Amino acid sequence: MQAEHKPVLAQSIREMIQLKSDAVVVDATVGFAGHSRIFAETLDANGTLIGLDVDQKCLETAKENLKDLQCRVLLVHANFSEIAEVMQQNGIEAADLIFADLGICSGQLADMDRGLSFGQDMKLDMRLDDRLEVTAADIVNNRDEKGLADLIYEFGEERASRKIARSIVDYRHKAKIKTTGQLADIICKAFGCDPNSRRSKLHPATKTFQALRIAVNDELGNLEIFLNSIPSLLKKHGRAAIISFHSLEDRIVKNNFRSNKAAGVYDIITKKPIIADRTEVLENPRSRSAKLRIAEKI
Repeated sequence: MQAEHKPVLAQSIREMIQLKSDAVVVDATVGFAGHSRIFAETLDANGTLIGLDVDQKCLETAKENLKDLQCRVLLVHANFSEIAEVMQQNGIEAADLIFADLGICSGQLADMDRGLSFGQDMKLDMRLDDRLEVTAADIVNNRDEKGLADLIYEFGEERASRKIARSIVDYRHKAKIKTTGQLADIICKAFGCDPNSRRSKLHPATKTFQALRIAVNDELGNLEIFLNSIPSLLKKHGRAAIISFHSLEDRIVKNNFRSNKAAGVYDIITKKPIIADRTEVLENPRSRSAKLRIAEKI
């Protein structure tokens, strides 16, 4: 897995998050450690950086990218929903910063074993965590038509979900759907379009692939658990910073921060989410849909 990966909203994070040299930082989705390196710039030997990730390959890359830091570094194979257990097991009572970048990194999209992309024909898997048992192929080949349509609509916000589900069910009467290429072709035919000559910038399969990935990895359920864990794990004046990439995630983060503000737990630092400027979008197209929200524990 290649280590090249640009952390989104890097300059905004440098400006909005000021850390002391002995701070405790938890990067709950460490990935290739792009954001972790930013946080660690101000940490000395008394500081601690804990990185969690469900993808073992990401942790291996992160270890290499963080090997020269002064601070204590702990990298743990765990879902961000397991943050409380990880901190407890490592003797960390509270953190100055808890951060999560909810996006999929470019290395994971290119990983043939993950089966996340329709850019290449891959085995249809989508598990980011090898401990999971159900794959995207299991879902598309076994879920009934209504269940598929509901899943694609709920997690992909795809208006054509019923049409796509019908095409999937019709296809699997003839053969099993085993690859990302097969599924992408089925979806394009459901729309009656050639993806290579489409007018829209968004590939017809994008929303369905998002829906399946969310379902396979229970991303929204784990996000809820993670967000609900944060208040008890932050020091007073500690900050929670979350970068989301689609409206389902952003809505959950926004509502959680608002609920905690109403309960007197948080101050919301970002009244509106921080987004990438034109320069960053041109340099790193992935940043186009990124939204950063920050809250501080009172």
